[in-house]
Amino acid sequence: MGNLFLIVALALGLAMDAFAVAVAQGAAGHNSMFHATRTGIAFGVAQGIMPFLGWALGIAFVSEISAYDHWIALILLSGLGLKMLWEALGRNESDAAPSLSGSALATAAIATSIDAFAAGITLPALGLPVLLTCIAIGIITALFSGLGVLIGGMASSRIGKYAEGAGGVILISLGIKIFVEH
Repeated sequence: MGNLFLIVALALGLAMDAFAVAVAQGAAGHNSMFHATRTGIAFGVAQGIMPFLGWALGIAFVSEISAYDHWIALILLSGLGLKMLWEALGRNESDAAPSLSGSALATAAIATSIDAFAAGITLPALGLPVLLTCIAIGIITALFSGLGVLIGGMASSRIGKYAEGAGGVILISLGIKIFVEH
């Protein structure tokens, strides 16, 4: 029972980055069930795979990875955040924010799952079953991300520019947080 609680707590904590980006997408007007499902699947798959990769690579290269993981997170999250800010600042208020799709959605999914990669390295130390933990992280992230799109849509579909800017700031902040906490 203790392991189940720890797995769910870890999954919820790791899902929050993706949830924040999903809410911003929904508030930007991309809040259909299609967008919610697509965003949930993309973020859930990335969040489920990354801790497994962290666990696998961490076993072999723990000292090399820990020296650079914060730089990877900073570059990916800040790069995507700056792109979102740039697009938000260049858009007229009447223009809709572009939907995360294709490579932008994949980049967002990977960028928000860097912390899940790092968490994967710690799974053996936590005594958690790797496969079950990765599946739980993926499912919880998918559910929260899909709901985040819908919640963002209910909040407002007219704040797209501001929501995208806020999403950019959130991503940059997460990158800086990971970098500083390293």
